[in-house]
Amino acid sequence: MSQDIVSIELGLPQGDLVTLWAPRWREDGEEWEAFLGHEDDLYAFPDAAHLAAFVRTVDEHDLADHPAWDVVPELSVPELLPDESHTYDLVGVPELAAEDPDQWTIGELADIVSIVRSLADVCELDEVHDVLSSAAGFAVLEQGTFPFTGREGQKLWNDLSETISERWDEVLDAIDDVVIVPEVDKATLDQTTDELAAYQAESEEAENALDSEDAEDLDADADADVDAAESEKDTEADDEEDEDAEDEEPVGFWGEVGIDPIKIITAEGEYYTLRCYLDDEPIFLGTDGTIVVTKSPRALAKHIAQHGNEDNDLAEVSTWADVSTKATDGRLDIEVETDNTYVLNGLSDDIAEGPDAVDPVQLDLAVELLRDAADWADDKSVAEALSQSESLGWLVSFILSPDPTRLAPSPPFDAEQSAWTRLVEAFENRLDLK
Repeated sequence: MSQDIVSIELGLPQGDLVTLWAPRWREDGEEWEAFLGHEDDLYAFPDAAHLAAFVRTVDEHDLADHPAWDVVPELSVPELLPDESHTYDLVGVPELAAEDPDQWTIGELADIVSIVRSLADVCELDEVHDVLSSAAGFAVLEQGTFPFTGREGQKLWNDLSETISERWDEVLDAIDDVVIVPEVDKATLDQTTDELAAYQAESEEAENALDSEDAEDLDADADADVDAAESEKDTEADDEEDEDAEDEEPVGFWGEVGIDPIKIITAEGEYYTLRCYLDDEPIFLGTDGTIVVTKSPRALAKHIAQHGNEDNDLAEVSTWADVSTKATDGRLDIEVETDNTYVLNGLSDDIAEGPDAVDPVQLDLAVELLRDAADWADDKSVAEALSQSESLGWLVSFILSPDPTRLAPSPPFDAEQSAWTRLVEAFENRLDLK
């Protein structure tokens, strides 16, 4: 199968440079991954104009045989600009590792380490692999914040931070040594530089127009505020009566206890269970990675009344007693919000057809469910499969984060369908029907 070729920006000691990356693709039964370069050199450029001039005029490089390469020389300069999700500040890693291990810090660091590992694989940088294997924290970044919680998690983060502080320069030096900035055809560069300048001018003009509109809106709002203030003096009594009459919308029982009923729709049928988040970490009804489910809301309430305090991680949540009491009294009403309905059925077939056949809302919710269940079970297989360095992860990212400058994934999508099916089957194996 063919896979995208992606523009990326690398923040290196010699500056912010742009290059191309081909995530893993399979061809003739073998798996490949590559960057723009030749032999021992990794090609990178000061901006997208230089990159465009190179790909339009040079044929001898490691991406020339990629199944999707024919599309790249036809791209405009704006289409070769790296998007924000493919900008990797390698120089800033020590500063990042000095922060607390929250989800944003972990997420950004995981993305950088993933691309660094790919660079080390493709460019055969043993010294980089040596650094990345010297602290256990590098291997679990894709799992999110969970491995870095608690006393042991803090120690894991401290060891990782210390390793980065002491040895990250080895990583930067190794990558910097293989980076070459090739010369490009001057006439073509003049054209691409004009393209980039025109795009930047157009973008700046559009931004200025938006700023002007915002300023006009602020002036109008200020005038309206003055009028409103004068009017308020005359109608203060009426306003107070209106405020007294208006009641805040009730959050409901489930909102008060912070636990959500959820519905899961698979090829086998519909299932109901409960889930909450504690310190942003998911917790399901069940234990040891097994999720208790029932075929109906009524059956779920009955199970909670009879067995809700047995082998159940949710029993540790402070508000669980309220749920258990209502269930025991026969007053527990289980209603599932739309945002908590997860439809897994049909997605595998849609993925096989390609991005246009997949409902992004359905996929986004399904990914949320699979990630939550895996995080709760301390299972890193979902995070690994959905990493952008994997073909499935790249396809999912393309669907959920659309960007007109990104090349569309190319068919066939058999490998992605198989990978998704394995994730869903592993999730369904977690379900314990009561």
